[in-house]
Amino acid sequence: MDLGIPIRELQQRISSSEFVEYMASYQIDQRGGHYDDLRAGAITSVLANIHRDRERQPDPFTNLDFIPWNEHHRAAHDAEPVLLDDPEAQSRLIDQMMFPKRQ
Repeated sequence: MDLGIPIRELQQRISSSEFVEYMASYQIDQRGGHYDDLRAGAITSVLANIHRDRERQPDPFTNLDFIPWNEHHRAAHDAEPVLLDDPEAQSRLIDQMMFPKRQ
């Protein structure tokens, strides 16, 4: 997620529950680095398919063929989300998962 300001400054400006809302919005709207990678993979797959040797590579390339993390991404996508009733507890959980060394 890129809001254009450093994380420390962001932590001073908004509450942790508002930060969680931003994270959810980014997942729903499909913004962020991994979606940029998917878009770049789409462009790369078009170029690769234009120059593909159809005898050696009969199946067309897809965008996932050019994204090294795709297996990890699919496994993470299939996982059930952990949703807590308390927004502050949810924020602490996210903080612990994103920044484990700070604990």
